[in-house]
Amino acid sequence: MPELPEVETTRRGLQPWVEGQRIESVTVRESRLRWPVPDDLPRLLAGQTVQRIWRRAKYLILDFPHGHLIVHLGMSGSLRLAEPDEPLRKHDHVLIRMANGKEVRFHDPRRFGALLWTTEPPERHPLLAELGPEPLSDAFDTDYLYGKARGRRVAVKLFLMDAKVVPGLGNIYSNESLWEAQIHPKRPAGRIARPRMARLVAAIKTVLQDAIAQGGTTLRDFIHGEGEPGYFAIRLRVYGKEGEPCPRCATPIRRIVLGGRSTYYCPKCQT
Repeated sequence: MPELPEVETTRRGLQPWVEGQRIESVTVRESRLRWPVPDDLPRLLAGQTVQRIWRRAKYLILDFPHGHLIVHLGMSGSLRLAEPDEPLRKHDHVLIRMANGKEVRFHDPRRFGALLWTTEPPERHPLLAELGPEPLSDAFDTDYLYGKARGRRVAVKLFLMDAKVVPGLGNIYSNESLWEAQIHPKRPAGRIARPRMARLVAAIKTVLQDAIAQGGTTLRDFIHGEGEPGYFAIRLRVYGKEGEPCPRCATPIRRIVLGGRSTYYCPKCQT
């Protein structure tokens, strides 16, 4: 699933090509996504100019003078630039033709993604309203995360994957952040002392910034805005590394399942 770094990579790839550009036409080839594509989306967007493209957690938002298009990539979706004469792929569900001659194509084999229209401020949309602060923002600090964890018995790995606490972190980067901070994924969130929580906050920011700088994690279905895969997978320390030596202490990495998701950790240096 595209996580925060993959979505941010997509935003950065698309921004120079879509901001300030007028949309000539929208073609909906398949409207049956996680939620149906609005029937009137082609009419709403044709002739309108994209004022800004920005990200909130795993959502991309395109601002227009009269509303906002909220895009979620789901489990396997991508937004990529294409030339209009490029052959269509089977799962290219929505085509957005720009006045600069480029086409933005929403591709989603599993159809768990979404394109939603709202005239209200996006922050008030039910999908975004209860999200926690952006993990790369100043609001996401030790005071915030330590306060949220007080009294919580849930495993810290599951705590981090709660979008109401840390939006957009996802499974891969939760694993990587806990390894970086040397915290066991099953440790109760409420039993992490403040100094270790400060280390975890710093680790989350470092891991996400590194992933964004590397272009997002290479996943089978993910393609960023300019059509190339991300490259952060070569920098992963523990995710998917069961049985391989820990980069820090050489102890074999272990895999367990928490909340139905694979969780990787070093049994020696994560406590």
